[in-house]
Amino acid sequence: MARRLSSVFIGYHGCEREVGDRIVRGDARFFPSRSRYDWLGRGIYFWETDEQRAREWAEGKQSRGQIREPCVIGAVIDLGNCLDLTLRESLDLLGATHGAFVDSVMSGGQEIPTNEDSPKDGNRNKVRRALDCAVINFLHDSMELKRQRSFDTVRGVFAEGARIYPGAEIYRLTHVQVAVLNEKCIIGAFHPQ
Repeated sequence: MARRLSSVFIGYHGCEREVGDRIVRGDARFFPSRSRYDWLGRGIYFWETDEQRAREWAEGKQSRGQIREPCVIGAVIDLGNCLDLTLRESLDLLGATHGAFVDSVMSGGQEIPTNEDSPKDGNRNKVRRALDCAVINFLHDSMELKRQRSFDTVRGVFAEGARIYPGAEIYRLTHVQVAVLNEKCIIGAFHPQ
């Protein structure tokens, strides 16, 4: 359903300095996130072409005591078989997946997760995206069960943060994020200059 994009881009990943140094040296691999709030489901997260946003994210982790020394590393990434949420066909696929996900959750007697605001974020951007994460992961799992070709990456655009001026529908932290599922799509890593 999704198309193969012939797009290679530079992505930026915020992390602990020691981890970043080891990845760049080739002594360690990227660690995929599996949080229930991941915006694009499980994967290795990159900010597309936005080193500053990756740095802000890493510094935020430091301010919350989650990392000691923030670092940003760059990577050359091939999107490969991408679930690109800027394309209608990918949005249609994900929308249809939601119905199957809801049916599955309800038949199991579980609660459907929701996207929620963070209690620490006054911007009301629903940054705790448990529903979106669960639906995207359900899509990946369903494709695997059906032995369909899996996605290498998931790409999405997110409006986030405060309005850049009163009345604007443009937000200060808007970004493109990519979750890499197939580590072979990461061509190489480097320390930005």
